[in-house]
Amino acid sequence: MALTKKELAAFEAQLTAWKEELEESQNDTMHQMHEQETTAFPDPADQASAETDLSFDIRIKSRELKLIHKIEETLYRLREGDFGICDACGGDISVKRLQARPVTTLCIDCKTEQEQAEKTRID
Repeated sequence: MALTKKELAAFEAQLTAWKEELEESQNDTMHQMHEQETTAFPDPADQASAETDLSFDIRIKSRELKLIHKIEETLYRLREGDFGICDACGGDISVKRLQARPVTTLCIDCKTEQEQAEKTRID
C-alpha cells in the first residue's frame, strides 16, 4: 500500500509546518534567554525556583531540538522515497499510524515487538 502523491505532499506540508513552528519556538526562547538579566534573588528559595524553571525550559527545548532532527530525517526519507516504509521489516507503515506519528520509522507490529523486548529487558 504505497502512499499517493497527494498523501505524500500532505505529509511533507505537515512536517515542514511543524518543523518551522518548533524552530520559531527555539529562536524565541533563545532570544528571551539572552535578553533576561541574570537575576540574583535575595531569597534562596526564589533563586532555586528560578533555576528549576530554567532547567525545565532547557530540557523542553532539548527535546524539541531532537524532534526537529527527527522531522528533518523524515523529510529526507520522504524525498528519497523511503517514507512510510518500516525500518525493521521493510513493510508499509499504515497511513493511520503515519497520521498519528509522522516521524515514525516502524510499523505497528515492529514497534510493539520492540516495546515488548524493552519491557522484557527492564523486568
